[in-house]
Amino acid sequence: MSILKKLLITSVVAAGLISGANAGKKEQKFIIATASTGGTYYPVGVGIATIASLKLAKKYKMTFSAITSAGSGENVDMLDKGEVNFGILQGLFGSMAWQGKGKYEGHPRKNLRSITMLWQNVEHFVVYKKYAPTNNIMDMKNLYGRPFSIGKRNSGTRVSGETILKTLGIDYNKMDLQYLGYTPSAKALQNRKIDGMNIPAGPPASAVTNAFATIGADKITILEFSDDNLKKIQASYPVWTRYIIKAGTYPGLKKDVHTIAQPNLLVCTKDTPEEVVYLLTKTIYENLPFLHSVHKATLAMSLQKAIDGLPMPLHPGAAKFYKEMGIKIPDRLIAK
Repeated sequence: MSILKKLLITSVVAAGLISGANAGKKEQKFIIATASTGGTYYPVGVGIATIASLKLAKKYKMTFSAITSAGSGENVDMLDKGEVNFGILQGLFGSMAWQGKGKYEGHPRKNLRSITMLWQNVEHFVVYKKYAPTNNIMDMKNLYGRPFSIGKRNSGTRVSGETILKTLGIDYNKMDLQYLGYTPSAKALQNRKIDGMNIPAGPPASAVTNAFATIGADKITILEFSDDNLKKIQASYPVWTRYIIKAGTYPGLKKDVHTIAQPNLLVCTKDTPEEVVYLLTKTIYENLPFLHSVHKATLAMSLQKAIDGLPMPLHPGAAKFYKEMGIKIPDRLIAK
């Protein structure tokens, strides 16, 4: 039986026990918007909802449930309409919504508040070494006129990849763009149908592992980002942070790779009660081993990384917990 099925059964059983225990008492129910069942957002969302319900229902009469959605864009819309209480977002989408950029041009969602970074999408711009004499992201200009997989047409992968390149002055429209998923990208790279691919994911990313295993570290490379590159990207969207892919992470990778990463994060609206957010945040971090058993992506979670790259101010309930834990909160993350 999969961990997700076990979680769903646990949720149902817990709900039954909770209803019996709290018969006649007013119960608060909260909904977490995730994404499709085939990705990471949904199982992690179910895991958070399950542990929060088990820990908070009896004493605080709070229960949580996770629902599927089309992902970050729909989650922002549902939060805005009050259809859900919490949502998981890609950091870039959160930043666009908060700043009123991209699809939110002129309509910033200033009602959103951060709760925690969940796990990181690490940027892997993988290209053939013949096009990467400096091994820096600016070598992407050498792919002008060449086939490059930017990600599926309607994916966050494509949006983040295009945003990074555009911010650095790299005209991706001069490339022969291919709109492939992760596994098809790796196969196309192996078959020399493309000369590079954009794979934002938690390492080790299977598509990158497969590419290095089949093509060889002597022929392909993961482009690096300098501090100056990162500074320029952060100036537009302050969601990316430094990330080092350790040597040995991929077959034949002999040196650390200095790249960048953006967070996936849990958010709510400013009107969410402080006690609810405080208790949810506290429950998440007091039960990380449980979430680790739900999905390996959550192995990246820690209190030390909880506020890294968050694109909008923290909800006061989350800020209260972090302060209790001795975490220094920068001014930009303090809700005014």
